[in-house]
Amino acid sequence: MSATQTPSSTDKPEKKARRKTSHLKLVPETPEMREQMRDKCREVAARMNKEMPPTKDELEVIARRALEEMGQAEGYVGWVMVMISTEFFRDAVAATPPSRRLFLLPHCLKHAEGCPADYDEFGMDCKKCGACSIADFRTKAEEMGYKVLVAEGSPVVLKIIVSGYVDSIVGVACLNVLEKAIDKILLAGIPCMAVPLLSSDCRNTSVDEAWVREMLMVEKPVATQQTRSYVHLMRAASDMFAQPQLDSLVGRQRSKTQIDIESANPLQEIDPIAATEALAANFLARGGKYSRPFITLAAYDAMLGGKSTGADGDRTASEFSQGVKCAAMSIECFHKASLVHDDIEDGDAFRYGVPAMHQQFGLATAINVGDYMIGLGYRLIGREIESIGAGAAADILNCLSSAHMRLAEGQGAELLWRDASDKRLSPLDALKIYALKTSPAFEAALYTGVRLAGDAANYAEPIKQFARNMGVAFQIINDLQDWHGDDHNKLGAAGDILGGRPTVLLALALQSLKEADAARLLEALGGGLGVTDAERVSVAKQLFEKARVFEQAEKLIDRHRERAVEIAMAIEPEPLRRLFHYLVDTVLSEADVNKPHSHAPTIVTHSIAMKPPIALSGIPSEPAHS
Repeated sequence: MSATQTPSSTDKPEKKARRKTSHLKLVPETPEMREQMRDKCREVAARMNKEMPPTKDELEVIARRALEEMGQAEGYVGWVMVMISTEFFRDAVAATPPSRRLFLLPHCLKHAEGCPADYDEFGMDCKKCGACSIADFRTKAEEMGYKVLVAEGSPVVLKIIVSGYVDSIVGVACLNVLEKAIDKILLAGIPCMAVPLLSSDCRNTSVDEAWVREMLMVEKPVATQQTRSYVHLMRAASDMFAQPQLDSLVGRQRSKTQIDIESANPLQEIDPIAATEALAANFLARGGKYSRPFITLAAYDAMLGGKSTGADGDRTASEFSQGVKCAAMSIECFHKASLVHDDIEDGDAFRYGVPAMHQQFGLATAINVGDYMIGLGYRLIGREIESIGAGAAADILNCLSSAHMRLAEGQGAELLWRDASDKRLSPLDALKIYALKTSPAFEAALYTGVRLAGDAANYAEPIKQFARNMGVAFQIINDLQDWHGDDHNKLGAAGDILGGRPTVLLALALQSLKEADAARLLEALGGGLGVTDAERVSVAKQLFEKARVFEQAEKLIDRHRERAVEIAMAIEPEPLRRLFHYLVDTVLSEADVNKPHSHAPTIVTHSIAMKPPIALSGIPSEPAHS
């Protein structure tokens, strides 16, 4: 295979351990060298199959072969990968009107000393003082109609894409940031171009400014989309939880009055009989990634040939039947109900950046709203039997009820352990709880999508095994992320230790530590008079590091990821196999677990509810496509 070919999706990827990549992020030293290497990347990209974007691993293979042909060092792999990806998507970006493009700029192009710009949750609010190139680029982009965001690796970017504000991305960033972004953006098929910074120093850095201006100006007559993309399906899933679709699908019977959760008395204008329905509808619409409905829609579409990932994807996805949309929405109802109940059971104070349901409306009301959403989930299926088909509806309801029961069993096991006097836990016990708590949602979402499209008898077992490995790996990733906090939900670091929750990290530590250290860890877990939370976290962190549990956990993630990949490789048809690979590469992203565990916990921002951004120019208050 030459450097210009994209590896086949049926080729089994090489299994390899997670590795360091800092030595692969050299930037060509001179402008002449960069121009020559970019020309080669353009030549390579021109001969690639444009139907499917390459994965990160495939792109690295292509980049390495291109470097061999150029006689250049391995250290330029990261830079060449960015250049090839940029040229791969050049025509798609060029065919997107500037008004539908997002322009990303990094903070580090500013002059560190004396910069008057303020920061908010969306990035830097540039004052356009003229002291650095940010203002020059931003002014030109805004004149052309671009939406502009000055931020570094902000999670709001994908939210903006899914919400329908823009269709492609152009940006400037260092290779460290681009490496983290390339998985999710490239795999989703979002057309994107980037110019790498000339260094990763993060202060007063520079860029090939002529390249940035050229990228901004790229334009050509609108052409038919060639590269497949999941963006259409992401938008279809998100749109179901925005008005007017939400009320239409839910079938609100009591009142369509919307709740203002930020008012002093949110329910003052709601009839008491209609309050539960209104609270449930509001919570369904509030926050979240809607990944479960997306999986259902994507699995359904994959079984029908993957039409909604093609050029006409927006129209195709919008034409999904009422029954298909209601089935996809039902899984989100169960998920949101479990969140309300989990927040109560775990004592969490916030959800989606605002007070949790039980904090705002009381414990009894929250329990009742969660119960209502469970009933709503089953009603969404039951009332669409004619559209879905009686046999399919029965199979889907059986799958959903089984998933619901297993979720309750897993949560029940966790609660019983938390309240027990003996806190010892084996890794196998922790993994069993994970398989029950997290895997059923993946399984239900995939199975429902496949069954909506036809007979799913041959898919039930591989979906179950795939979901089990995905769910366990996903939960272990959450364990690792817990040591960095969650700014969006206002959660501090090490919440699992402070909340007394069973985790595989704790189980691995108890298994590895000597008895005296294990006793110290259990004591820190339980707390006690005169012991501060900071002291408990410090002891637990020290003992976790002594037992090397972070490294052991990452090996477990790799093991379950590999098993999920093996199952994905055997799945037919090809569009469903592609979806399985996409889920592995995005849900279990390496970037999410490569954290500096040896350092003090830091705050990591996760997906946030879309608000009118201050630092993002050109975005209206409502999505353009809704």
